[in-house]
Amino acid sequence: MAEQVPTKAWVVVFSGTAVNLCLGILYAWSVWAKALIDEKKAIAGQIMDGINAGWPYLTNAQAATPFSLCVLIFAVFMIPGGKIQDKISPRFGAITGGLFLAIGCIIAGVSKSYTGLIIGFGIMGGIGMGLGYAAPTPAALSWFGPHKRGLIAGLVVGGYGGAALYISPLAAYLLTGGISYSFIFLGILFAVVVIIAGAQLAKAPPGYVAPAAVVKAGAAPAKAAGTLIDWAPGDIVKTWQFYSLMLMFIGTTQSGLLIIANAAGMLATAAKAIPFLVANAWILASYGGLVNAAGRVGTGMYSDKIGRGNAYAVNCLVSALCLFLMPAIMGAKSVFFMFLAVDIAY
Repeated sequence: MAEQVPTKAWVVVFSGTAVNLCLGILYAWSVWAKALIDEKKAIAGQIMDGINAGWPYLTNAQAATPFSLCVLIFAVFMIPGGKIQDKISPRFGAITGGLFLAIGCIIAGVSKSYTGLIIGFGIMGGIGMGLGYAAPTPAALSWFGPHKRGLIAGLVVGGYGGAALYISPLAAYLLTGGISYSFIFLGILFAVVVIIAGAQLAKAPPGYVAPAAVVKAGAAPAKAAGTLIDWAPGDIVKTWQFYSLMLMFIGTTQSGLLIIANAAGMLATAAKAIPFLVANAWILASYGGLVNAAGRVGTGMYSDKIGRGNAYAVNCLVSALCLFLMPAIMGAKSVFFMFLAVDIAY
C-alpha cells in the first residue's frame, strides 16, 4: 500500500478536468443559439450578411436540433467510450473523443449551414463527448481509495460543468468575429488541449494499492460511503436500484439540459428592464457553469460523508423544487430569484 498518493495521481485528476473543460462546450450552446435564431427571417429564408455572411437564420425548433442530437449521441457513445477506456486506454479514449469534437467544431464553422451544425456539432460533437467523457474519471479514481472517490470524481467531472464558466463568455467574445470564427477557433483550441492533457491520463499500475483513510488513534476505521462490491455489468442490470438510478438520471439530466439550452434566452426574457443583462445574456450560462462545477465537487465531498444515495436524493429534491418554481420566477421577471434558482437546481 502506498503511504501517500503519488504526484502522478493528481496529474491524472487535473488532466481529466482539462479534457472535460473542452468537452463541456455543450453548456454554452445557448450563446450560439441566441446568435442564430430569428423566427421571422428564418421562415422567410433570409441569409445573414456582414461578418456572418452565408449563415442562415434558424427557428427555435431548428436551433434545438443540433443540441438535442448532440445530447442523444453523447449518451449513446458513452457506452463504447467506456469499453475503449477499459480495453485500450483512457488516453486513447480522451484524445479520440476530443479530436472528434474539435473536427466537428471546425466542420460546423466552415460549412456555414444548418446541415453543417447537425453533422459537426450534433453528430461529431456528440460522438466526441461520449468517447472522451467516459475516459478521465475511471482513470483518476483508480489512484484513490473509497474515502476520496466522491471528491475526485467531482473534481474531474466538474470540468465539464465548469466549461460554461469560460466557454460562454469566450464564445460571446469570439462571436464578434463571426459565428464561423468562433467555432473554428474553439475547434483548434480543443485539439491542442486534449492532445496535451489526454496524453497524461493513465490508470494506476497493476499491484498499486491506494492509501487508506487516516484514522485517529483509538478511533474505529471509517466505513466507506460507497459500495464495496465490484459489480459485473450483467449483475447490475438485474437490480431494481439500476433502473431507479436510470430514471433519476434521466429526470435530473433533462432538468439541467433545459437550463443549458435556454440560459441566455431565459435571462434576456426575465431581464428586459436591464439592458446590460439583455446584451450580455451569456452571464446566466456562465454563472450556471460556475455553480454546476462547484456543485459537482461539493456533492462528491459530502457524498463521501453521508453516502451516495443520500446525497443524490437531497440534490434531486431541491432541484425539483426550484424547477417547479421557475415558471413563476420568469413570469415575475425576478432576476435575483432566477439566479438563485439556477444556483440551487443547476
